[in-house]
Amino acid sequence: MKIDVVLEPSEIRRLSVRDLSQTTCVVFDVLRATSSMLTGLASGVECLVPVTTIEEALEQKRLKPDALLGGERFGERIEGFDVGNSPFEYQACGGRRIITTTTNGTVALRACERAAKVWVGAVLNLEALIQRIRTEDPTELLLVCAGTFEALALEDVWAAGRLLELLELLGAGERLEYTDAARVAFATAKAWPKALDALMASRNGGALLKKGRHSEVAWCSEESRISVVGEMSLGEVRSTILV
Repeated sequence: MKIDVVLEPSEIRRLSVRDLSQTTCVVFDVLRATSSMLTGLASGVECLVPVTTIEEALEQKRLKPDALLGGERFGERIEGFDVGNSPFEYQACGGRRIITTTTNGTVALRACERAAKVWVGAVLNLEALIQRIRTEDPTELLLVCAGTFEALALEDVWAAGRLLELLELLGAGERLEYTDAARVAFATAKAWPKALDALMASRNGGALLKKGRHSEVAWCSEESRISVVGEMSLGEVRSTILV
């Protein structure tokens, strides 16, 4: 299995010219987009529709008026939207469809839409991702770190590295072919043995802590709490659960 990691947003923009037809992408936006999506799916959210702009979200809402609008800009709920980007808000949306737009996470998901498969990843569902990878055994695995604005996000790189660490612990190391970017992610996970420490050390984690959102950071650091892998197909993210 060939494993590569997209470390920051400028690389995400280049995915449009990359052949992803044989690639399984896993998108990480740990604080907080993908963590919120997975929390929502685990709580019964019907599906999520990730879009890149506020205007696109409003257009989707006109097509599906019963859907909720979710998302953030600069970390805060968009004016007029039903929910922001907190996992606890998404936890309360069981049975609903959510059209969501965030600064980086939904952009990263849409950038991967030409891939063979696109999965939503976070610290919350690492074990479920490992099971899915072992079951499907993709030839090429691309871990996409959504980042923050134009910068690398420590928590996303940590989660990608922790996924690789878990694959190694399962004895799959001999079959894995890493790029240098993947090795950087692996080393990042080694540097912070605990997820919460990595998230609290990150720029995004620090910003959330300053806003009094410690509980959100703590939730997003809970490794493998959720047994859901969100899969994006035809522009919608739905829950897939391995039994």
